[in-house]
Amino acid sequence: MNDVPPVGLAKRSRRTYSLATLRSVFATWDERKRLRWQLEQKSKDNPHLIEDIGLTRRQVEAEIAKPFWQR
Repeated sequence: MNDVPPVGLAKRSRRTYSLATLRSVFATWDERKRLRWQLEQKSKDNPHLIEDIGLTRRQVEAEIAKPFWQR
């Protein structure tokens, strides 16, 4: 019998993640979501504070528009 796998089914790498790693990823995503929400609120309520921390309106809008999984 031939031990060579069919073409295309060559050794596939399969990533395994620990529960702690997955929890860390979810916590990071939650933190990003929360921080972007807070940034949005600050930009609406106190736009002068955004300038005080050295950000432009465009930078704030770009950060707010990012999905939670994106840095």
